[in-house]
Amino acid sequence: MAEQHQPDQTPETGRPAAAVDGSPPRWRVIGPGLVVAATGVGAADLVATLVAGSRYGYTLLWVAVLGTIMKVVLVEGAGRYSLATGRSIFDGWRSLGAWTMWYFAPYIMVWGIIYGATAMSSSALPVVALFPELSLRWVAIASGLLGLALVWFGSYATFEKVVTIFVGIMFVAVVGAAVLTLPNLGEVLLGLRPIIPDGSIVYVLSIAGGVGGTITLAAYGYWLREKGWSTPHFMRVMRIDNNVAYAVTGIFVISMLVVGAELLYSANIAISTGDQGLLDLSEVLTDRYGDVFGHVFLLGFWASSFSSLIGVWSGVSLMFADFVGTLRGLEPGHPDTRTGGKYFKAYMLWLTFPPMLLLLLDEPVGLILAYGVLGAFFMPFLAVTLLVLLNRTGGGRADPGGVVGAVVPREWRNRWFSNLAMAVCAALFVALAVNELKKALEPYVGWW
Repeated sequence: MAEQHQPDQTPETGRPAAAVDGSPPRWRVIGPGLVVAATGVGAADLVATLVAGSRYGYTLLWVAVLGTIMKVVLVEGAGRYSLATGRSIFDGWRSLGAWTMWYFAPYIMVWGIIYGATAMSSSALPVVALFPELSLRWVAIASGLLGLALVWFGSYATFEKVVTIFVGIMFVAVVGAAVLTLPNLGEVLLGLRPIIPDGSIVYVLSIAGGVGGTITLAAYGYWLREKGWSTPHFMRVMRIDNNVAYAVTGIFVISMLVVGAELLYSANIAISTGDQGLLDLSEVLTDRYGDVFGHVFLLGFWASSFSSLIGVWSGVSLMFADFVGTLRGLEPGHPDTRTGGKYFKAYMLWLTFPPMLLLLLDEPVGLILAYGVLGAFFMPFLAVTLLVLLNRTGGGRADPGGVVGAVVPREWRNRWFSNLAMAVCAALFVALAVNELKKALEPYVGWW
């Protein structure tokens, strides 16, 4: 049975005690926000920022800051919808019409297979760099099995503690690398000017839209529920949690850009794109600062990759479980849809075992193409649907059971700033989607 985390309640009302007597709730600042931030910032995101710093110095620092702010807005919106309505984000999507299910169902299935293989490989790379005698393929498979075991047998509270430890390791490795390079603070501040160098538009889109930006942004509401933060009473703590978590994300992003600018750009050192870029950086760090820090950085690389793996194994499995539970007419929060529930575990198996075939065989072209096409639309999908859900005054369409999607109470609807920020997010993510579609289709069609 999944561990239930409920706020303190009074026996007379069943409501949170703090809501009755007016006292502040008992809470911790570190919570689901740190989980969603650590999950969203993987090795590929760190490399994108690193490469941008190595090519353009500090010029694109403002983009990294803007991208972090946009994630704060979207995650806060997803959390606000869940707390204000008591409904999941998928519940809200479903109330917008059947088209959302026609998009979400194939997306989450195709995405799971490709992401599973990618996450396992990314987690294996630093391990094999430290122990070259090991096989990358089999270490990747072992990483998937270890992630499965940690989330399968653990409670949400245990999972949150493990992710916090990984964030600490990442902080030492990533921020430590930035400090060692002795950044020029004057140039760092100049990097906050909104300048787009020639030929950098792809990096602008990748940094602003990519860092910490995945399906796990939408999983935030599910982690809030698992934490026990499930009513508007927790709105303030949710916002603090989200802001603190993405401040940490911003520190990671800025640190990697500093390393790229100071260590690589100034020395005209080129590195690979993709996860291999972090291995290249570890070699540069080893040459410059010795074996010990080179190994520490590889440990941080592993923590970044593996925290993303277990974060997806938890968060996206909760989304899938809610998807199935909603289709089957189960009440919100049914044990089968919670951490440890049967639908939750079913998707974890999907994330773990079918992707292993991709590690053992050549990846099928059709699956890769579908992944690129479906994935490109997720962030615009999230931004646009949140704009609708957090502004509407009607309940939307009724589901087959006759239940109409919940309306956000007036006090928790978007203000002008949130609407403006989400509209900017939607526009940027549409541009990023076009770019991603182009990259996904380019190997297979010749009309670009």
